Amino acid sequence: MDLHSHTEDSPHSRAILEGQIREAYGRVVYSHKTHEKCADILLARLARIRTSQICLSAITTAGFVGAAFGAGKAGALIGLAVSTALLALNTYTKDYDLGEIAQKHKQAANDLWFIRESYQSLLVDIAMKEKPLEELQRKRDALVEQLHGVYSGAPSTNYKAYKVAQDALQRFQDMTFSEEEIDAFLPKELRRTQSTA
Repeated sequence: MDLHSHTEDSPHSRAILEGQIREAYGRVVYSHKTHEKCADILLARLARIRTSQICLSAITTAGFVGAAFGAGKAGALIGLAVSTALLALNTYTKDYDLGEIAQKHKQAANDLWFIRESYQSLLVDIAMKEKPLEELQRKRDALVEQLHGVYSGAPSTNYKAYKVAQDALQRFQDMTFSEEEIDAFLPKELRRTQSTA
């Protein structure tokens, strides 16, 4: 028996479904952008750590070379202190692979991008009113299953990445395009606005 065969296909039912899909679409937009920003934050942190490792290695070497060539106890102590800091940093990176975690966030963002676009297409299908309500509900259910799979395998995001994503979406309007911006990518026959150039 079809799970949705008893739903009345009425304007009210479609409005309820559209409201649910819009809410889910909004959450996926935020999740996608947050995973992107998490990856960016982790990769930036990894770059800073690697730069720090190189600098600490150079200072350690200089301290020990200086001690070997007569800088005495001061050079050896500097080399010892800096090499201890380098050891701590190397231990942190050994136990916490930022590159791998960033890659998992990137993969989650890529998977969420596809689901985000599918939700948008579902909203178009609802607005066009060509497909029966039951078919729209089946598509919604399939997207919920796909979304569950992505979230199950994705690393947790953090508040900092969420705030950066929120800023990107609301203040910088990362997901918003003007008609002119879209037209710039399309052939002349598909444009909606007249070029002022």
